[in-house]
Amino acid sequence: MKNAIMANGLRRSLAQIRYVSPVMPGTARGLVASVYAQAESDFGMVAPPVALHSPAPSALAASWAMLRETLLVTGQADRVEKELVAATVSAANTCPYCVAVHTAAAQDLIPGLDVAGIASGNLVDPRLKEIADWARSSGLPGSGQSPPPGNFAEFAGVAVTFQYLNRMVTIFLPESPLPPMTPKAVGGWVMGMLASAMTSGSPAPGAALDMLPDARLPEELSWAAGDSRIAAALAGAAAAIEDSAAEVVMPPVRELVAGRLRGWDGRPLGPGRAWAEEAVAGLDAADQPAGRLALLTALAPYQVGKADVGDFRSAANAGDEAVVSLTSWASMAAARTVGSWLREQSPDPAGQS
Repeated sequence: MKNAIMANGLRRSLAQIRYVSPVMPGTARGLVASVYAQAESDFGMVAPPVALHSPAPSALAASWAMLRETLLVTGQADRVEKELVAATVSAANTCPYCVAVHTAAAQDLIPGLDVAGIASGNLVDPRLKEIADWARSSGLPGSGQSPPPGNFAEFAGVAVTFQYLNRMVTIFLPESPLPPMTPKAVGGWVMGMLASAMTSGSPAPGAALDMLPDARLPEELSWAAGDSRIAAALAGAAAAIEDSAAEVVMPPVRELVAGRLRGWDGRPLGPGRAWAEEAVAGLDAADQPAGRLALLTALAPYQVGKADVGDFRSAANAGDEAVVSLTSWASMAAARTVGSWLREQSPDPAGQS
C-alpha cells in the first residue's frame, strides 16, 4: 500500500516539472537509466529535482553525483548536519521546495527538531546552530562567518551543490514538493514518508563517480582537494556540465555571465528585469534570448518564466536538452562563484595537508 502511494505520488510530482518533459522511470535508457537506478536505490526515489535534468544526460549525471556524494554519503559530518546545510542554504536562496524537503529529512533524523529554528538559526543545539549560522552566510562574499569544525569539504560541498540545485528547482518546479491535490490534512504524513525514504539508505562512497568524466578540480573549488571523493564529484560534475553546454552556450553569452558574476554580491537581482535587458543589449540579436535566460538563471532564477524559455527555444531552435544544458551551465557558474568565496573560509584552501 505504502509503495503504491509513493509510486503514484512520484508520477504526479514528475508531472509538475515545467518547461521540459522528463524521461519517465521505466522508459530510461543508457546513462539516464543508470542514474535512475542508483537514485531509486540510494535516495528511495527518482526525485523531481534530479529527474528534471533527464533531457540532458550529462547534466543529469552531474546533478545526481553532486547530490549523492556531498549529501547522501556519510563522511565525517553526520547526515543531519548536512541536511541542515542543505535546508539553510535553500532558505537563504528562497527555494521553498528544497527547504520543505530537507527540513523534513532533518526532522526524520532528529524527531522534534524545530523547523522554524532551521530557517531562523534559532536552534537549541549549539553544534547545529553553528552549522546553520555558517550555511546561512555561505553564499555571501566576505561574510566573516567561521566555518564549523570538521571536514570543511563536506559542508562546503553541500553548500555549493545546493547553490546549483536551488536555481534549477526554482525554475523548473513549483514551490511545494507535495503532489498536486494532496489534502492538507495528510500533507505532513506524506512529507514524513518521503523523508523516511530519503534517509533510510547508507550509500557506498564514490559509486556515482563512474558516471562522470575524469577532470581537474576547478581552482575556485580547490578547497575540496583534501577530500578525494568530494573533489572528484565536483570536478567531474563541472566538466560534465561544461560538456553538455559546449554547443549550446556561445562564447559571448559565457563572457557576459562571467562578467556579471565577477561583480555579484551573492544576492538575487531584481525585483525588476531592467538590469538583464540592459546586460543583453550588447549581444547580437540571435544571442540575446540565451544571454537573458542564462543571466536570470544565475542571478535571479525566480524571474525566469515561460516566455524566457520560449524565446530561447525559438532563437536557437532548441529542444529540452538545450534548455536543461543552458540553465544547468548558468546554475553551475553561480555555484562555482560561491565556491570561490568559500576558499577564504577554508582552513586549507588548496586542499593540501
